[in-house]
Amino acid sequence: MYLAYYGLREPPFSITPDPRFVFLSERHRDALAHLLFGIDKGGGGGFVQLTGEVGTGKTTLSRLLLEQLPEHARIALVLNPRQNAVELLETVCEELHINIEGKHGSAKALVDALNAYLLDAYAQGLRVVLLIDEAQNLPPDALEQVRLLTNLETHTQKLLQILLLGQPELRDLLARPELRQLAQRITARFHLSPLDERETAAYLRHRWRVAGGSRFPFNAKAVRRLHALSGGVPRLLNVIAERALLAGYARDAVSIDAKLVNAAAREVLPPARAPRFHPLLAVGSGVAVAALIAATWYFHPWPSGASAAPTKAQPMLSAVPSNTPARLPGPVVDTVDAATFEQLLATVNASPTAAWRELLQQWSLGGDTITLAADGSCSPTAARLDLHCIQGSTRLDTLLALDRPLLLRLRAGAVDAWALLLGADARMVRLRIGTRTIDIDRTLLQSRWDGRYAGLWRGPDALAQSPLPGTAGPAVDWLWQQLAAQPQAPGTPYNAALRAAVRELQNARGLPTDGIAGSLTLMALANDLPGPRLQRVLE
Repeated sequence: MYLAYYGLREPPFSITPDPRFVFLSERHRDALAHLLFGIDKGGGGGFVQLTGEVGTGKTTLSRLLLEQLPEHARIALVLNPRQNAVELLETVCEELHINIEGKHGSAKALVDALNAYLLDAYAQGLRVVLLIDEAQNLPPDALEQVRLLTNLETHTQKLLQILLLGQPELRDLLARPELRQLAQRITARFHLSPLDERETAAYLRHRWRVAGGSRFPFNAKAVRRLHALSGGVPRLLNVIAERALLAGYARDAVSIDAKLVNAAAREVLPPARAPRFHPLLAVGSGVAVAALIAATWYFHPWPSGASAAPTKAQPMLSAVPSNTPARLPGPVVDTVDAATFEQLLATVNASPTAAWRELLQQWSLGGDTITLAADGSCSPTAARLDLHCIQGSTRLDTLLALDRPLLLRLRAGAVDAWALLLGADARMVRLRIGTRTIDIDRTLLQSRWDGRYAGLWRGPDALAQSPLPGTAGPAVDWLWQQLAAQPQAPGTPYNAALRAAVRELQNARGLPTDGIAGSLTLMALANDLPGPRLQRVLE
């Protein structure tokens, strides 16, 4: 009922799985890389262990892993580990489509059938992986059986790679002395921690953008409060943020502040458990408390509920499972592998002119609006002072947060190749290279991109020169207008208060937090002006 009020197509913070909302933080990408390493290592043997708190996205990563399996990999996925050793063996065989007719209930017969399958797979050059989710629930006899499965091997390599996913209790379980043989076989460990404050802001903005929102409703202090109340756990962020939107709708609030977030959290989070009252203990406790009060005072500061200026929308993490790869919208495109990508880069013209022509078309501009330098940088002509050129080096997530097409300077042997960034989702990036539009894996892009970019944006003429701290003038007045909670008189200088506001915006957008309004910061602030946007994930 609040969708039309906030200009949304669908609820942005639903806890139901939806592949369109997937967003991977750097820690999620590292964790996924550990899982892929567990498969790629193949015959190296041993276990790969991934742990994390409830709701941090472990199961999501396992689903993304299934989508990225190499063609030569076969996987057995165990989602219900509460089984005894024989039941676990039967589940593994069934997942690998091994015929176990007449072998039910016999551990030896099941292991023999599994061993025969693994030897045949090894002969065919296949890699077989066993992935156990919620592995902290494995009974002791099942854990021992899992360990024994690593004994299935040839003279040179293990036949089965095992990935264990579980809650932090899995680490405690494997630390027991009686399980030391299994713990010693763990070759890679990764703990998936909750989101930090910057990633929390990114996560919320990403989901808002995918749901069709334009102006992000949570102000900076509300985002910080959401992070504090949820502990950075994505599932809890969804629950609290959803309720806060309902509260804002009921109160006709366009901006969601920390007070509304606090009220939402009180409604959806479980109350803190009060200690049970014991009369005899109360007497002794009273004496102890009196003594403590006489010795010292304890202070507990309450979090602030004050509001701050809202910030603009940007893409950001959702951890949701899916067995279907998310695809970007738009015309029919080619999804290319590493070899095809290399060939394409080798044939594209090293001159940036063609790429800039594509970017100008995105803005519906002609070639006479900018002057292009040999290094790929540009400067606007005198007729278009509302255009501003930008270039530098940064992370892909930062560029995606700007939500504008930009040029990426890729490495192609000894020369540079220019590509137009058209869009991205959690796993894929859409580029225009030469005459082709392609989708490639993010990791493949990173192998040929060192962070260099160039582009343009539209903003007031006064922003041709970035305003500096200590100065005053039209550019500084515009900054005050965008960031100040209260109107400021024209000519108010770029003082410590404005620098703090700039730093707060930069922190929320994932920009370098130096408090200086450089080109990236100004471009982010001017993001509500008309112009092309990056393509979103497919509905």
